[in-house]
Amino acid sequence: MSRLRVLTIDDDANVCEFLRELLTADGCEVVSETDPHAGFERLKAQETFHILILDLKMPGVEGIELLEQIRKFNKDIAAIILTAYPSLESATDAINLDVSAYMQKPFSGDEMRETIARVARKKGIVVRREDELHITIGARIREVRKKRELTLKQMGRRTNLSVSLLSQIERAESSASVSSLYKIANALDVRIVELFGDF
Repeated sequence: MSRLRVLTIDDDANVCEFLRELLTADGCEVVSETDPHAGFERLKAQETFHILILDLKMPGVEGIELLEQIRKFNKDIAAIILTAYPSLESATDAINLDVSAYMQKPFSGDEMRETIARVARKKGIVVRREDELHITIGARIREVRKKRELTLKQMGRRTNLSVSLLSQIERAESSASVSSLYKIANALDVRIVELFGDF
């Protein structure tokens, strides 16, 4: 399992400390820089980071400008933009620079955790053993559903669960309750334990 390395660049030391404590508790390795130029130099030195959390407004440099410079030599790092001043212009600039998430300050710990997990999944990085379980369950449900030639809509009717929820479970974007898994297993005519793979 990969250990997620996160670089935070924010001139607010309190935000850096909050993110360090939050993400370290989830098993991430977090490096924080309150000086945007120091953060830039770390990336330029080819230090390996999977995710960059970048403040939009910092003294002397805009986060978007900094990201433009970073993209010249690192197109792969997943970037999460933080801003207390969201605007259509900055959101559009962020999209053009392949930003993975655009978050408004203040944000909750849960919001950040969910965003990090979603971004990591898109990059193919598993953060926690629990995430591996969700991925396994989702893949197993999709595999059996396809074998039975059932659509998500048909599954929705059989389980009385929304198509949206079923889709999120299959993509490992939402954790299924025991009740939901029971309904899904019944609809697929399998024992619930068969959805857990090798877990």
